Amino acid sequence: MSEPIVLGIESTCDETAAAVVQGRTLISNVVASSMDEHARYGGVIPEIASRAHAEAFVPCVSKALADANMTLSDVDAIAVSAGPGLAGCLAVGVSGAKSLAWAANKPIYGINHVIGHFAVTQLQFGPFPKDTLALIVSGGHTSLLHVEDVARHIDVVGTTLDDAAGECFDKVARLLGFPYPGGPHIDRHAQLGNPHAIKVPQGLTQGKAGQQHPYDFSFSGVKTAVARWIEQQQAEGNEIPIDDVCASLADSVATVLAKKAMRGCEQYGSKTLIVGGGFSANSQLRAKLLEVGAKHGVEVRIPQIKLCTDNGAMVAMLGVNLVESGVKPSEPDFAIDSAMPLTKISM
Repeated sequence: MSEPIVLGIESTCDETAAAVVQGRTLISNVVASSMDEHARYGGVIPEIASRAHAEAFVPCVSKALADANMTLSDVDAIAVSAGPGLAGCLAVGVSGAKSLAWAANKPIYGINHVIGHFAVTQLQFGPFPKDTLALIVSGGHTSLLHVEDVARHIDVVGTTLDDAAGECFDKVARLLGFPYPGGPHIDRHAQLGNPHAIKVPQGLTQGKAGQQHPYDFSFSGVKTAVARWIEQQQAEGNEIPIDDVCASLADSVATVLAKKAMRGCEQYGSKTLIVGGGFSANSQLRAKLLEVGAKHGVEVRIPQIKLCTDNGAMVAMLGVNLVESGVKPSEPDFAIDSAMPLTKISM
């Protein structure tokens, strides 16, 4: 079979996206975000996001096909995010993708969009070596995965016990008065501050808890510690050194993620670490992972910034993997799964 051509459709949160991938080549990639509509509420409002998906679905898919100089008849399969994500948002993308698949008589794959977050790195770095580990860092997920076969078998090595890295940043950003989403603001200020100015705890790395959860993540205590420090400074009438707070927080979170990822690589004999998810755009994390990876002899593969957040390319790339591996397409009436487990690659 020649390199499969897959149309990927994404609508798990506040981005409506469509892309066309042929083999390991990105042909087109279109993203429409409703983020600005949520900013005044301090977070994503599912009803607003769902309506935005309904409005943007046809324009995004049409442009992705037009940019690729293709029609639906040219694609070999359609892949769409079936979970995890916001139920109403998933429903818009999946129902639209099913309609396209039925009209064009094309196979459809309902895929796990979190798996897509690291599958997309194949567009830059090629196929995964044996015993690859993947670090997923996003607003709602911080997980360490062992990738035996990206199309057929993935094991969860570690996961978030409370706040994910992105959630921690957003909550601290709110305390500092930054607008939603707060992560990019913390990133920019952190580049100007002293990462050692404030002692920020490193969750689940010390003592008995660290021994019991060597690969799991917990950032709720980090958020609380920073919040208490800010409140204490305010009570004493001190000015908050915003740059230093951001730098100290970013360094703590990046250090924990890097330490646990490298420990996982050592455990599984992995010489490759794939990183994915919106939080992987954070400059402190990218630098820390590359630095620590070099010390441990681990190749760290981090996607381009434009491929870190939700996009259709990651959905299409995982779809290509499924087609190439001969995985059976999803049934036409497959359901969405807003809490889709990370061991489930497709419906």
